[in-house]
Amino acid sequence: MGLESLAEQAQILLRSRLCNPNFIFSIFSNSPDSNYSKLKYMISSSITEACNNSVLLLGPRGCGKVAVLELVLEDLLKEYPDMISVIKLNGLLHSDHNCALKEISRQLCLEHQLLFSKMASFDDNAQFMVSMLRECGLAHKTILFILDEFDLFAQGKQLLLYSLLDAMQSVTSQAVVVGISCRLDADQLLEKRVRSRFSHRKLLFLPPSREDLQRLLEHILLLPMNSSFPHEYVAAFNDKLLKIFADDKFKETVDTLSYCDSTVNHLLRFLFSAVSRMDLKSGLLSLENFKAALSTIQRQPKLEALKDCSILELYILVCMKRLEAKEQELRNFNSIMKEYKSIHDTFPSSDYYARNVCLRAFEHLLQRELISFEDNRGHGQSTEFRPVKLLISWPELYQGLKSYHSCPLILHKIMDREG
Repeated sequence: MGLESLAEQAQILLRSRLCNPNFIFSIFSNSPDSNYSKLKYMISSSITEACNNSVLLLGPRGCGKVAVLELVLEDLLKEYPDMISVIKLNGLLHSDHNCALKEISRQLCLEHQLLFSKMASFDDNAQFMVSMLRECGLAHKTILFILDEFDLFAQGKQLLLYSLLDAMQSVTSQAVVVGISCRLDADQLLEKRVRSRFSHRKLLFLPPSREDLQRLLEHILLLPMNSSFPHEYVAAFNDKLLKIFADDKFKETVDTLSYCDSTVNHLLRFLFSAVSRMDLKSGLLSLENFKAALSTIQRQPKLEALKDCSILELYILVCMKRLEAKEQELRNFNSIMKEYKSIHDTFPSSDYYARNVCLRAFEHLLQRELISFEDNRGHGQSTEFRPVKLLISWPELYQGLKSYHSCPLILHKIMDREG
């Protein structure tokens, strides 16, 4: 098998891993302190002890709440194949209590091979749900209610939550309610009558720590030694990756990635982009693959806005940055013009424009939101006298000027000197 063919096979393997949430989060299943272990214990104890339970999975979007729950459900369905029924609802679709109860009845009928009536009323569906909870409890079968976007169910009169949790108060019922929400205060949205019936168990899902991130990278990207790949290729591939992971530039790249979004989903998109750039001739991943992936996945609206700026507008931005560096308190159009003249006197060039032209460029920067007025006061005041602030950071401005093809050398010299 040629090197390119091996590289293609490795690329396919890594892509399949990145698209498989069960594989991604299986690394945390061995730890007793992981959310996977806690959630599995909570649900399995409810099944074996024939009791009711409720829990909230809280955390930012993309941190693996649904993926961990699916992993737990997959394992529990293997361990207790005839003792679990799973009902899934989503607040975006089923926040209306009539719609939600009808969907619960439909899924229960489908699960237990019963005839579902679309014409059933709210009361009929509520009574059917209570009857099914009782019958499943007598048969030692647990019903799992998965409520995604839980906070949307907590809006309005909360009839669904009340009906569901009230039905679970029965001695014969056997059910578990798992709520999923990105709102950390989701339980505080519940009414008093609903809150009193809810067991206040919460699992908090946070972005991975630096140590977990390292484990995750190795788990996803390192090739298995006991595989169909030649041992020499696997050893070379893994050695190169471990050297990249230890490189300070790679750590800086990951830190930059995590700065704007530290969730697992964002990391997976980044890794998928890097793997897709792998050089098939060498058959190995390189640091440049990760750097290129970062530049494509990272949204940089300020840099995109800079590409459409004129030379004069770049001068104005650099002047504002110089005024900031000098810690000048008042920064308005007039002070910017003085700085602009100072630059032209120091570095004479043809890029010197009339005041009215500069004012139009200044107003254009306000429209592009690269600069803005310091406050909303002074609406009646002339634009030339109102204080303004810069909305682009020094690194963004520096990088934007470097990537601007026709940027004057004077501006590069000024930015290098300021840096």
